[in-house]
Amino acid sequence: MSASTRRAPLDPVDPLGLEALLGDEDRAVRDTVRQYCDDRIAPHIGDWFERGEIPDLPELARDFGSMGLLGMHLEGYGCAGTSALAYGVACRELEACDSGLRSFVSVQGSLAMYALHRFGSEEQKQEWLPRMAAGEAIGCFGLTEPDHGSDPASMRTRARRDGGDWVLDGRKMWITNGAVAAVAVVWAQTDDGIRGFAVPTDAPGFSAPLIKRKMSLRASVTSELVLDGVRLPASAELPGARGVSAPLTCLNEARYGIVWGALGAARSAWQAAADYAGQREQFGKPIAAFQLTQQKLVDMALELHTGTLTALHLARLKDSESGVHPAQISFGKLNNVREAIEICRTARTILGANGISLEYPVIRHMNNLESVLTYEGTTEMHTLSLGQALTGHAAFR
Repeated sequence: MSASTRRAPLDPVDPLGLEALLGDEDRAVRDTVRQYCDDRIAPHIGDWFERGEIPDLPELARDFGSMGLLGMHLEGYGCAGTSALAYGVACRELEACDSGLRSFVSVQGSLAMYALHRFGSEEQKQEWLPRMAAGEAIGCFGLTEPDHGSDPASMRTRARRDGGDWVLDGRKMWITNGAVAAVAVVWAQTDDGIRGFAVPTDAPGFSAPLIKRKMSLRASVTSELVLDGVRLPASAELPGARGVSAPLTCLNEARYGIVWGALGAARSAWQAAADYAGQREQFGKPIAAFQLTQQKLVDMALELHTGTLTALHLARLKDSESGVHPAQISFGKLNNVREAIEICRTARTILGANGISLEYPVIRHMNNLESVLTYEGTTEMHTLSLGQALTGHAAFR
């Protein structure tokens, strides 16, 4: 029997057979998260997006905790301790449902929990991480300010010594999970540079008003953090965090999840477009039979699977002894999010007027990815970071 007669049919959703590169643990994570999202979230997510809320977020957090998704790539303290690849696959499946879900998990695990795990004291780790891993306590990460996004070193939030305490004053903006968090990891200027603090959100002077009237990430809690004379004991400082490199290290963890997550949104949009093109008839045949539609579907598939290869390679690097360079994460974040948006926009044209309806996932993914393109480093900042890495010249300083 020749090789051609033994060859399996091409899978239109996975034409390169990339899913075969996943291990057993990765596939188990993929299937568990996908099934949960299909059963529990997908039937409602369009309505949640339209209403601008996630009903019963604490229950959702506990479900994610029971699946081991919160801080899943961290070791100890109730965390699952999975590979970077398994974490990436989980992010992809979550964002295939909605970017707001992946944002919740990213902020909880790769920002708030990672900051405590990497820079916190043993007391802080024991106090917060087990509850956060179980979804019993939600965390947020306060870095971005109203006037300081891409330049966090210029932040105005201030922490000053007052006897044996710290007193924090300032504002943070566009903070995912802020209004539902039990603990906020807040970054502030001190006389000795930037420091991080674990701030209980019930501390006097702390508030987290919701940000409303947003047209992206509507199925996500986004808040401002207001710190008005918040007094904290000395033990609230993260002892291992020194300088702006500490929060940037956390951001790099979250960016890795985005590299994978954006592919989930793109895959969902591509699948919706392919299904629609096979069913929608014009001029007596499905629009999938027309050359221009096929060109769109092919170009979308090429970029989707090129992005997947990039994500797989970064996962292997991250799981290796040598690790992954921040510029390599920038490469993946810049490419995958930018291409994911284009895939969604092209999918919208295939669906025509139906592409703007929340009966289909395309416009929701497209709107969400506009936020994903900006947060954890804008296109401009990742371009400049890569430019510096490639040329040795810092164009933004």
